[in-house]
Amino acid sequence: MQDADINIPGNYPAEAWRLRVILWITTALLGVGLVAPIITLHKFVLIENTFSVISGVIELFREGQFFLFILISGFSIVLPLLKIVLLHTVLSAKDNNPENIRKYLHWMHTFGKWSMLDVFVVAILVVSVKLGAIASVEMRYGLYAFAAAVILKMYVTARVVSLTNDPGESDHNQP
Repeated sequence: MQDADINIPGNYPAEAWRLRVILWITTALLGVGLVAPIITLHKFVLIENTFSVISGVIELFREGQFFLFILISGFSIVLPLLKIVLLHTVLSAKDNNPENIRKYLHWMHTFGKWSMLDVFVVAILVVSVKLGAIASVEMRYGLYAFAAAVILKMYVTARVVSLTNDPGESDHNQP
């Protein structure tokens, strides 16, 4: 890979613009996914609890569950936001230094290994199954917004990696 090849905004300005727009949509969806209700628990007909990612993290902190607080905060809030910032930086024309772009791509690749969507969904499924006899669990729109943000972030990441690894691949995407 030559140094000029990793400058996505310079080599593919239209694609970089489209990916930045998708990143802004992703950021909005992630924000909704973090603050909107993700599940509602109905227990014994009278008790109803609705949780968002943020309210759940705050509740973990209040209850002294610091390990879970750090784990969920880090993987469900901090790392996704950090990855979006890195993707936006790689797609912006402000930093054309190939060494910095390589460093950003390395960090992005490292963060990608720690994606928590699968763990997040599995945790919700486990709660749904385990509480079936005691409570009913209703999935809310925050879960779908969070999942959409993760999927869009994965798409943008895949496109960025593709454009930096094989610049000729996306020539058909240019106007």
